[in-house]
Amino acid sequence: MKAMILAAGRGERMRPLSDAKPKPLLEAGGKPLIVWTLERLRDGGILEVVINHAHLGAQIEEALGDGSRYGVRILYSRESEALETAGGIVNALELLGDAPFIAAAGDIYCDADYSSLCSLNLGDKLAHLLLVPNPPHHPEGDFSLDGTDLKNTGSPRHTFSGIGLYQPRLFAGIATGMRHKLAPLLRDAANAGRASGELHRGDWFDIGTPERLAELHRRIART
Repeated sequence: MKAMILAAGRGERMRPLSDAKPKPLLEAGGKPLIVWTLERLRDGGILEVVINHAHLGAQIEEALGDGSRYGVRILYSRESEALETAGGIVNALELLGDAPFIAAAGDIYCDADYSSLCSLNLGDKLAHLLLVPNPPHHPEGDFSLDGTDLKNTGSPRHTFSGIGLYQPRLFAGIATGMRHKLAPLLRDAANAGRASGELHRGDWFDIGTPERLAELHRRIART
């Protein structure tokens, strides 16, 4: 199975740190955020990774190269301007192929078991999301679960982690190069009964601000 790390965002809330360096290259615990994800993907058995980039993207390619130092093969999907999450995935579908793939946000830290996601059979589902307990900055959550079925209504609600397993046909109808958000596609799939999910109770940090980056650094230093 292949994976994609979404790394094209500008990181406005991370300024001024993200003015000179793309957010996924910011470090916590002595490693760039994106390297933590690369290594966990590798440990989960995923050896081919596509990374998209826009803002200061050349720095990402220079830092990670072809991925060989991390035990993976990296291909890059370059965007002249960020295409949002779904648009970025569509732009990279030629590299990802026709089989289900994992996509993970480049600005999170999570100890997810990617081998478990790799072994999941989606069946007729278009997406399977990793959800997490709601963090303080997102108390209302995004989705609920009825067993493993993803629901837009109901409670308790949980937060989308930024990690999912997707069928390429989830993105049918979106033209290459078009800006498009992921959330509407996921909500439509949930409404149609074609999305599933699970709750991850391990470590997860959404590194959206310099303060959260500093908090993660302290957390890693204590372990």
